[in-house]
Amino acid sequence: MTGSPPAAAAAVAPLSRILGIGFSLALAFGNTVGVGILRLPGTVAAALGDGPMILGVWIAGGIYALLGAVSVAELASMFPTAGGFYVYARRTFGPGTGFTVGWIDWLSNTVAVAYAVITVADFGAALVPPLAGHREFVAVAVLSSFTSLHWMGIRIGSGVQNAISATVGLLLLGLAAACFILPVPPASALPPAMAPPSAVSLPLLSIGMLAVLAAALRSVVVTYDGWYGAIYLAEETVDATRTVPRAMIACAVMITALYVLINAGFLHALSLPALAASKLPAADAAAAIFHGGGGVFVTLVSLLTVLSLVNAVLLGAPRILYAIGRDGLFVGRAAAVSAGGTPRVALAVTSGAAALMVLSGSLEQLIALAAVLYVLNYVSAYAAVFVLRIREPVLPRPFRAVGFPVTTGLVLVGSILFLIAAIADDPRSGGLAGALILGAAPAYAWLRRRRGE
Repeated sequence: MTGSPPAAAAAVAPLSRILGIGFSLALAFGNTVGVGILRLPGTVAAALGDGPMILGVWIAGGIYALLGAVSVAELASMFPTAGGFYVYARRTFGPGTGFTVGWIDWLSNTVAVAYAVITVADFGAALVPPLAGHREFVAVAVLSSFTSLHWMGIRIGSGVQNAISATVGLLLLGLAAACFILPVPPASALPPAMAPPSAVSLPLLSIGMLAVLAAALRSVVVTYDGWYGAIYLAEETVDATRTVPRAMIACAVMITALYVLINAGFLHALSLPALAASKLPAADAAAAIFHGGGGVFVTLVSLLTVLSLVNAVLLGAPRILYAIGRDGLFVGRAAAVSAGGTPRVALAVTSGAAALMVLSGSLEQLIALAAVLYVLNYVSAYAAVFVLRIREPVLPRPFRAVGFPVTTGLVLVGSILFLIAAIADDPRSGGLAGALILGAAPAYAWLRRRRGE
């Protein structure tokens, strides 16, 4: 079998299978909900210029995420092991492609951690002004703190994720509800001096309108990214063949409802022109409904969402290295598991790489690069569903993608188009992504020689 681990894997200490549906859902939620939903509604509103169209695009993004979750759920039910997209690519396309996908996925997650802790430092400085001017130090300190938590074991890390995700969810629901319940002062509904050009002002189905609509959809799709977080810890999940698919699908449905509710709330509290002009719509909506006193609240919510993301990614990313190491494609010690259930070497490598990225000063370029790389994970997974259906139709599938091949085909084509648009918009990042992918080939060849193959 293409994806079978080497015989040496039998000696690797197992991960602890102790996680349930509640944690899987909390992990997927924390891996998805970030500062984007507090910032990007204004960008989307400015691009579209029409309330029903705005809500329609957020619903469309949720449907796209749901179709993706349904497709990946089939793979997750077939291969409930640690490692995420790497596992599916290795099993379907062979160890070389698997190694490349795993490398891309781990790098993207590590960049996400680095960016998230920098963002935590920025929000922390807004709440505690003396922290300003110590951005990198605070970011590395936050990273070290979460690394220490996970070093102690999976029970602590999962408990933190459950608590933060629940808090963030309740606070976001509270903000959305307050937008409808609390009175809005007339001043908050005043339009800006100049309304930005939008899709609704362009000829119907014209190239210009479709281009603006596509840009808005890209922002929305990015905001939904992360619903697959539970796949990385499938090997530590009780009844993973059922739990992980349910968590991904439930997360996509829940976040779609939350995002649509939040956008409807912002439209109610700010009016369309004010929302379209806002760079920080959550803060502006809170200022309107709390009469100027919502800044601290929104900063706190933003801080918690990013902390939830840091915790979630630091749970998932080391499991990618763990799986690669267990299969002999990285240092063997990466597959070592502590008594508490943590792959400590993989965690240390991930945190160390993230810290170097924080200190490098080139984080913005890394973020742009990661935005191209993470879509490749989608493409590899959706393609794997098709390949395995054709090549191994009798392989057990506890969960089958509903509506296949139409549903999986839609998200596969959508991901390819998204990738093309991202590269066209940022050719430099596309070139760097291509160089990284090509660079994986000699690294894999060296690893095979090292193993004596």
